[in-house]
Amino acid sequence: MTIADRVERVRTRLAGTGTVAPEAMLVSDLSNIRWLTGFTGSNGWVLFSHDRLTLITDGRYGRQAARQLADAGVEGDVLVGATAAATLEHIAACCRHFGNVAFEAAHVTFAQHAQYVGALKSTLVPVTGVVESERRTKDDSEIEKMAEACRVADQALADVVGIAGVAVGQTEAQVRDRLEISMRELGASGPSYETIVATGPINAALPHHRPTATRIEAGQTVIIDVGALVDGYHSDMTRTYFMGEPTPLQRELYEVVLAAQRAGVAAVAAGMSTKELDGVCRDIISAAGYGEWFTHGTGHGVGLLIHEEPFVNRASDAILQVGDVVTVEPGVYHEGFGGIRIEDLVVVTSDGCRVLTNSPKDSPCLPSQPTI
Repeated sequence: MTIADRVERVRTRLAGTGTVAPEAMLVSDLSNIRWLTGFTGSNGWVLFSHDRLTLITDGRYGRQAARQLADAGVEGDVLVGATAAATLEHIAACCRHFGNVAFEAAHVTFAQHAQYVGALKSTLVPVTGVVESERRTKDDSEIEKMAEACRVADQALADVVGIAGVAVGQTEAQVRDRLEISMRELGASGPSYETIVATGPINAALPHHRPTATRIEAGQTVIIDVGALVDGYHSDMTRTYFMGEPTPLQRELYEVVLAAQRAGVAAVAAGMSTKELDGVCRDIISAAGYGEWFTHGTGHGVGLLIHEEPFVNRASDAILQVGDVVTVEPGVYHEGFGGIRIEDLVVVTSDGCRVLTNSPKDSPCLPSQPTI
């Protein structure tokens, strides 16, 4: 499937929106614009109708926009506004041919909407999820990029915990920095997000702890949540390690989380509800007596964004479909104990799923350091 095919898919979906389909759509979310056109600039709008597409940007990106549209095989015009007012005039001029124009309600601020109302003669029709619903299904080229991002993160983690070692006395921030440098050296454009390194009875009890100068101590758990960014696409993976021989409680909880995570991965299937998948993992942890320690959802979609549809949690009613790429990441957290999380990234297939992340997870013990 080409990028140009994506535009046609969204046109078809827009045509089925509401009782009166909008004649055109104004796309303002940059991730949606990139997916539709290949344009990677930081400022832009796309207006498309049933037979025309126009990309509007500023003077920094005019040539880039034309080149990226051509490289993506997308037929469209590029308009460049030297000022914000000129850009708005271009948008208004493009919209004047249409009686009603859809806009992305989730991505337009109140102030921007007021500007559109003042400048456009068209009736503005709020829509949600028109592009995202199509973006959710990853094609082969997208999956290939995400698999490469996973490979980079796998290798970076192996290098940092294996060759270089994660040791008592190092800080969370030092481990994070080594991981992010390694991913860049392996070909990533950067990390998918600020790498999480969380250790100890307080920091590791926070699922999204930001690394600090806290030093790793013997007997602690260390959660490492790492992902790479490759050509705009993200990966996401978590492994948990123990500094030294695990205590009986650490060992018990690791085995519980590992059993829940493996069961979740094994259960992934097209047609399954995300709520049901969450329940597979949550029921195992709850049965072991630690349900209250599992404080977040089981997973989320990944793609051009690190968190996107579908979300896998107790409140979600989405149905998994072939081409979804989602995380399976149960965890337990308790201040005074710390935390344990194990996470893989998987793509939903016609017969289950394909696991994209391959770092070992059978044991929480750090690899033995090489000897001379």
